[in-house]
Amino acid sequence: LDQVAQGPIQPDDGVPEAAGEERRRLTREQLFTLAATASINFSSMICYSILGPFFPSEAEKKGASNTIVGMIFGCFALCNFLTSLILGNYLTQIGAKFMFVSGMFVSGCVTILFGMLDKVPSGPIFISLCFLVRAMDAVGFAAAMTASFSILAKAFPSNIATVLGSLEIFTGLGLVLGPPLGGFLYQSFGYEVPFITLGCVVLVLVPVNMCILPKYDSIPSKDSFWKLVLLPKVLVLCLTIFSLSACLGFLDPTMSLFILEKFKLPTGYVGLVFLGLALSYSLSSPLLGLVSDKLPNLRKWLLVSGGLITALCFFLLGPAPVLHIKSQLWMFVLVLVFIGFSLGMSAIPLFPEMLQCAYENGFEEGLSLLGLVSGLFNAMWSLGAFAGPTIGGFLTEKLGFEWASAIQGGWALLSGLAAGIFYIVEATRKSSTSSLQNSPGNNEERTHLMGSET
Repeated sequence: LDQVAQGPIQPDDGVPEAAGEERRRLTREQLFTLAATASINFSSMICYSILGPFFPSEAEKKGASNTIVGMIFGCFALCNFLTSLILGNYLTQIGAKFMFVSGMFVSGCVTILFGMLDKVPSGPIFISLCFLVRAMDAVGFAAAMTASFSILAKAFPSNIATVLGSLEIFTGLGLVLGPPLGGFLYQSFGYEVPFITLGCVVLVLVPVNMCILPKYDSIPSKDSFWKLVLLPKVLVLCLTIFSLSACLGFLDPTMSLFILEKFKLPTGYVGLVFLGLALSYSLSSPLLGLVSDKLPNLRKWLLVSGGLITALCFFLLGPAPVLHIKSQLWMFVLVLVFIGFSLGMSAIPLFPEMLQCAYENGFEEGLSLLGLVSGLFNAMWSLGAFAGPTIGGFLTEKLGFEWASAIQGGWALLSGLAAGIFYIVEATRKSSTSSLQNSPGNNEERTHLMGSET
């Protein structure tokens, strides 16, 4: 590893190894970066997902309606949105490593605090503290994830999609283990134990990451955040991020209640139903990341087809009453599997697409740009995660889960169509420009001018 960090290795015949062979070896810094970011992906997702199987029903006992539960989930996302925007702009001033580690520390402490909420009186006090604690958790989560994306893109500039896709295994693992582990601990030991256990795990990881995570220095850039946001392609990508996150966030406060009511499963088994989505997402993400890096021209069509498939799956999730199909557990789990895969198709290429767009429009390479892009990515994801549970909880309360999930799929349909139209228009424009530049008239005129010059 030290030799790779220093330069090309000289084999016995004196000929340097190919550059491709050198790039396939990871330096010590890259390995430590992968380990640190994998830990935040896993720990943050497992802490986030343990709420799904039991918190909505627990909150109902404490006087929170379905809409309020959705707003509690959405509060996390809204605060995450605001924090990501701010921290993305000031990443270089604060320092990526400090932001990463402090975000983990805050997240661990707040997870433990969330486990104490069942001790407070029911009604307004309980609801208010739920909002406050979730808001604090969002600040820590936003800091850690914004720094994580930036550090990864800095450490792996040429294959960021592959790395992000591979690390989604740990995201998926957190999503896989969170619901069943949370449901089991809740059923066996009560409300407090799931949060205290996982919060302590996060706190243990804090000093470990302080030791192993490399420090990446950078020079602040003059590039404007609004200059990035107002690029037409970035706006389309932001809509895609928002729609995917809204669809995924919709399931948090609504799906467990639907499963309990419709299929009469015990609370401990509800978390197992979540496995369909989490497993398919985490297992397909590395392959999708590799395809995204090796075939960058395919990214746009992954985005489009992923959005359209997600829309269809949400229409079938209930399924929508207009289809007159009886809801069955095996079909519900199968649709979740397809949702996990389609979300990966759209989500994995988004970050490299945004980076490529920024480079094409003259943004300076460096950690400052990575902070802007990762902050914007996390902010739009968080905005969708706010809208999804909030609107989803309201629609479920008024129309039922079947209609609410069908309506929620409209976000994915809108983003898929918008991305498809944009890419078709972009390809047409490029084709027209290319044909004008290579037209026979232009070639003859160029030859005539060259002849007259000579």
